[in-house]
Amino acid sequence: MQEVHRQNHCERSRRWRMVSTSGQTVGLAMGLAIGLAMIAFPAAAQDSADTDERAAENADTTDRIAVTGTRRRGRTAADSNVPIDTISADEIISTGMTETAEIMSRLLPSFNFPRSSITDGTDQVRPAQLRGLAPDQTLVLVNGKRRHTSALVNLNGSVGRGSTAVDFNLIPPNAIERIEVLRDGAAAQYGSDAIAGVINIVLRDQPGGFGVSAIYGQNHTSVDGVPRVANVAISPLEELKIEKGKDRTANDGETVTLRADGGFALGSEGFFHASGQFRSSNPTNRAGFDPREQFPRLDDGSLDPRELTFNRINHRFGDPNVEELSLFYNAGLPLGNGGFELYSFGSYADREGDAGGFYRRALDARNVPEIYPEGFLPLITTDTRDKSAAIGVRGDLSDWFLDFSLTYGENDLEFGVDNTLNASLGPTSPTTFFAGSLKNDQLVFNADASRLFQFGNTPVNIATGVEYRDEGYEIEAGERASYIDGPFPGAAGSQVFPGFTPESAISQSRDSASIYAEADADLTTDFNMTAALRFEDYSDFGSTLNGKLAGRYRINDSVAIRASGSTGFRAPSLAQQTFTSVATVFVDSVPTETGTFRPDSQVAQALGSPGLQEEESVSFSAGFVFTPMPGLNLTADFFHIKIDDRIVLSENLSGPGIERLLEGTGANRARFFLNGIDSKTRGVDLVGSYDLELNEWGRLNLAGGFNYTDNEVTSVIDPPEELAQVGVTEDNLFSRRERKRFEEGAPKTKFNVGGTWYYNAFTVNLMTTRFGDTVDAGTDKANDQKLPAKWITDLEVSYQANDTMSLSLGANNVFDVYPDTSREILESTGRSAGTFDLIFPYSGFSPFGFNGRYIYTRVDLRF
Repeated sequence: MQEVHRQNHCERSRRWRMVSTSGQTVGLAMGLAIGLAMIAFPAAAQDSADTDERAAENADTTDRIAVTGTRRRGRTAADSNVPIDTISADEIISTGMTETAEIMSRLLPSFNFPRSSITDGTDQVRPAQLRGLAPDQTLVLVNGKRRHTSALVNLNGSVGRGSTAVDFNLIPPNAIERIEVLRDGAAAQYGSDAIAGVINIVLRDQPGGFGVSAIYGQNHTSVDGVPRVANVAISPLEELKIEKGKDRTANDGETVTLRADGGFALGSEGFFHASGQFRSSNPTNRAGFDPREQFPRLDDGSLDPRELTFNRINHRFGDPNVEELSLFYNAGLPLGNGGFELYSFGSYADREGDAGGFYRRALDARNVPEIYPEGFLPLITTDTRDKSAAIGVRGDLSDWFLDFSLTYGENDLEFGVDNTLNASLGPTSPTTFFAGSLKNDQLVFNADASRLFQFGNTPVNIATGVEYRDEGYEIEAGERASYIDGPFPGAAGSQVFPGFTPESAISQSRDSASIYAEADADLTTDFNMTAALRFEDYSDFGSTLNGKLAGRYRINDSVAIRASGSTGFRAPSLAQQTFTSVATVFVDSVPTETGTFRPDSQVAQALGSPGLQEEESVSFSAGFVFTPMPGLNLTADFFHIKIDDRIVLSENLSGPGIERLLEGTGANRARFFLNGIDSKTRGVDLVGSYDLELNEWGRLNLAGGFNYTDNEVTSVIDPPEELAQVGVTEDNLFSRRERKRFEEGAPKTKFNVGGTWYYNAFTVNLMTTRFGDTVDAGTDKANDQKLPAKWITDLEVSYQANDTMSLSLGANNVFDVYPDTSREILESTGRSAGTFDLIFPYSGFSPFGFNGRYIYTRVDLRF
C-alpha cells in the first residue's frame, strides 16, 4: 500500500511541476479573455434600469431571511435578537479574490485570516479566526448542516496552533448564494464548537441560468524594505562581502481561475444547481537574500568561488504552489403534493501543491554533497481530497415543520517531500518520499421539528430535535525510507518533514448523541424572547448541558435593543485526542523517540497527562439596532466570552528530569494536548450600511464595520505533580510566547469601509481596510515584534458590455502596502536583526499577508 502511495505521489509531483512551469494554462485563459472582450465591446451598454436592478439586489442585506441563529421560519437578519452579518454573492465575487477565507477576511471586521509561510501543512490549510478565538471555536455549517473539519492539526508557530478547523478555501466562491455569520455563542442551539459564533454557507439554488468566468491575475510589487543583491565579493581577508541594492521587485503569483455554475428545474418546482472552480496559482516569494557562506571552505581556508555566483534568494517565503478543483451541487425536489421536499447537496475537491521548507546549504551536515553539491530547498507536498454529501427530507405535517437529514464528510490529506533526502541513507537516499497521510471523517444524522403555536395573543415557535454524530480519525505511516535511521551519519528521516512512523499510525473513532429544545416567543408586538437548552453526550469524555437566553425589544420604528446570555462548550476534536507524530532521534548515540503523543498514551501519562475534557464557556452580548431613515442601518454589539479549560499543545518538554520520568517509555522528550488555560474575550462590533439614490448619477451603496477584540489569558494550569517535582513551571508547560499569541496574535482592531457605485453600464467597488496593531510574540518581551497598523485598499471597475457579458479590472492592495520588516521593527527599538530576520523579512502573523499589490482581470458570461 505504501509503495502504491509513493508511486502516486511521485507521478503527481511530476505532473505538478509540468503544470506550474508551463505557460499553456495562462495563455489559454488570456486568449479566452481577449477573445471574449473583442466580442463584447461592440455591444451596446445596458440602460440605467438594469443598473437599478443590479443595485437593488445588493442594496440591503438586513431584510433577508436568515436561517442561522433561530429555527423560526421567516425571521430576517434585521429582526434577529442576536447579531448576524449577511454577505451576498455579488459582494463575494466583486472582491476579485479566489479564496473564500480571504474574501471573508476583507468583508468581515471580526474575521482574521493571516497568510503564514514555512509552517508545513499549514501553508496549504491556513486557519482563520472569528473574534480572535481559536479556529476550531467557530462552528461552520453548509446549508444549515455541520461541515466536517480538515484532517490537519496545526502544530507549528502560526495562529491557531494546536487546532483543527474547517478548510474554507475548499468551498468555491461561485457556489455561495450568501454567507451568514452569527456573532454570538450558540452551542445550546447547534452543539460543539459554536463558542465564538456560527458561519453558515448557503449554497446557490437557482433552477435556471448558466454562467462562466475566467480570471487572470498576478502580483506586481516592489518588496518594501527587502533589498536585492547588488554585488558579491571576497575581501583580501577571505571574508564574504555582499553589497545591497534597491528594494526587490516581483511579478509572481500568477493565478488562473476558471469558474462555471448553472442550474435547471426538476419538475415544476424542483431545482438542481452545480458550481465549480479550477484554480492554478504559482508561488510567491518575499524572502530576503541569505548572507551566510554556502559552501565548505577550500583546503587552504579560502572561500569557494561559487559563493560569487550563488543565487542568494535560496528560500521560498510566501504563498505555495496550488492546483485546486472544487465542485458543489445543491438540489431540491417536491415529493408529490404532500408538502415535503427531498433535498441533497454535496461537494468534491482536490488540491495539490507544494511549499518550501528551510534551505539546506551545501556545507550543512544535513546535506549529502554527492546528491546536492550546491545544497537544496526541500518542498513539502500535499494532496488534499475532500468530499461530502447530504440527503434529507423536509416539509409540513399537521402544522409541524419536519426536517430529517444524513450528512457525511471526509477530508484526506496526503504528505510528501520532494527535492530532499534522508541524510542517514547517504548517497543512496531517494530524493522524493511519501511521508504518510491524515484522514478525518464525520457522519451526522439530524431530526428536527418546529411549530408555531398561539397561546392567547402570544405566538410561540417551539423547536426540538436530536442529533447523532460518528467521527473517525486515521494516521497512515509513510514509506520506510521517510523515517528510518540508516547506516550513514546524519539525521534520520526525510529532511524538512520526516514521515509518520508505524508507531504514529492510528485509527480511532467516537460517537455522540444530543437532544435540544428551543422556544421563540413574541411576548408583545415589540418584545421577543428565545430560549434554548441542549444536552450532549460523547463516548470518549462524557456529557454536557448548555443553555441560551436572548431577547430583542423594539423601542420605536427606528431603535431596537437586544441582548443574550449563554453557556457553551467545545468537545476536544478526535485529532487532538489521538494525533501522534513520533520521530527517532539519537541522543548520545542512543535512539529515542520524540514528538507529539496522544494525551492518554503511556508517554503522556508518565508526564502527568490527565486526558482531555471539553472546553466550557459563558457568553454575554448586548447591543442595539438603529434605523434613523430608509436605507441607513446601524448596529452596535458588545460581547464578553469567558472560556475555561481551553485545549492547548504543551511545549516540547525535555531535560534530565523529563528523561527520568520517561524511563521505560522509549522517549526522552515529548509534548501533548491538555486543558491548559482559561481566557477572557471582550469587545464590540459596529456595522453600518447606507443606500443613496443619485438620480441621473446612478446609485451608491455604502457599508462599513469596526471590530475591537481584547483577548486575555487569565490563568495557566499548574503543572501536574509529576512535572512540578522535576522543576517544570507554567512557562515551561505553556510558554509566554504562546500566551501572547493567544492575546495579541490577531489585530485588536479592524475597520473597513467601502462603497459600490452603479452608473449606467459601470460598477465601481472601492473598499479600504485598516488592520490594527498585531504582535508576533517572542520568548520574552524584548523579542516581541509589534506590527504597526496598516491600511489596505481594494478597487474593482466592471463594465456590463451586453446582456451576457461583463468585464472587470481590479487590484487588491492597490497601493502596494507591506507590513514593516522584522529588521525595521527591531532597529526601531535599538535591537539588531539576526540572519533569519533578513531571510524571512515579514511576520507570518501579518493579518493581510505580505504579497503586495495583486492586479487581475475577469470576464463573466451569464446565459
